[in-house]
Amino acid sequence: MGLRAVTSRIYRGEISADIVGRPKIWATISGLLLALSIAGLLVQGLNFGVEFKGGSVFTFKSAGTSIEDVRGAVTGGGAHQAIVQKAGSDWRVTTESLSSAQVTEVKTVVGKKLNVAPDKISTQVVGASWGGEIQKKAWQALIVFMILIIAYLSVAFEWRMAVAAVVALVHDLIITAGVYAWSGFEVTPATLLGFLTILGYSLYDAVVVFDMIKEVTKPLGPTSKTTYSEAANQALSSTLVRSLNTSLVAILPVGAILFIGTTLFGAGTLKDLSLALFVGMIVGTYSSICVATPLLVQFKEREPKYKQIRENIARREQSTKRQAKTAKVKATAGASGGGPDDGPPGSDDDPDDAGGGSTDDVRGSVTVRKVVNSGPRQQPKRGTRQQRRGGK
Repeated sequence: MGLRAVTSRIYRGEISADIVGRPKIWATISGLLLALSIAGLLVQGLNFGVEFKGGSVFTFKSAGTSIEDVRGAVTGGGAHQAIVQKAGSDWRVTTESLSSAQVTEVKTVVGKKLNVAPDKISTQVVGASWGGEIQKKAWQALIVFMILIIAYLSVAFEWRMAVAAVVALVHDLIITAGVYAWSGFEVTPATLLGFLTILGYSLYDAVVVFDMIKEVTKPLGPTSKTTYSEAANQALSSTLVRSLNTSLVAILPVGAILFIGTTLFGAGTLKDLSLALFVGMIVGTYSSICVATPLLVQFKEREPKYKQIRENIARREQSTKRQAKTAKVKATAGASGGGPDDGPPGSDDDPDDAGGGSTDDVRGSVTVRKVVNSGPRQQPKRGTRQQRRGGK
């Protein structure tokens, strides 16, 4: 079967993958991603922008200048830890916090080396206290967001779904933060907006899947022939194509901003937001399918109701197998006991022995005597050959 045919069947829902039935695979993948992300956060750390740690920002235009030239001009004015970025036709250089005299010196040196008028160089000094206030507000927003998520899912669905969704969201946050740590991208207020956006996106995908699971598993009862895991996997397969299509449509423009906008058009101010959205959407789609749903199934399968359903199905399957085995044995025994050349009477393979009495037993209980005629044989005279032919 060709790839196109398989893709078409998956799109139509004719092929369903057993995603729920393989929790160890997804746990291993998520564990590796989380380990790498945590290692990046511990080893590399996040590169917080000037908005969080404070500093001085110089913005100016200079055509035909390289990054090394701009960095050399700024450091030549006495600044250290210069981070140079190209935003369109503008250069944006971030340094540590500088005094007014140091800012003036940097502007003078940059003007001389890069042929830029000092009054064309805009400066901005950000204090560390303002950055700390932003971090505080960001954590408050995240906590409020999580509380609202738990409350909504607990009311609309149940607390188990709320826990599974929150675990998936934390999973997405850690992995996205790890990508930022390893890539060295600056964490700016736009990054925080991107983080909150991917949380909402991941939550939306999880709610769609949970709603379908709730609908499919609602009729399950003691006499059901489907376990909760099988029903949940069926619901997940029904929404799989929709989730993948939605994610693909959302990722394409974000990827265009990240890879094309920042490299070809120099839209550097958008790369912080686009990276968070790009990574978060991919990880959020994965977590809603392969993390939240299997975790929910693990919770639900421990409930007495669904444990009883599983036990009933196993008992019925065992009884069916036993009946099929018995019927097969009887059919085999009937076929082997139908011929005259069977084994000796009373053997284990004789089906008549199992019935409590056979023809061989009856024959064995009757005494057979051979009668021999000892007198002369009394037979009619046959006549001559001519008489037998009709002659006289």
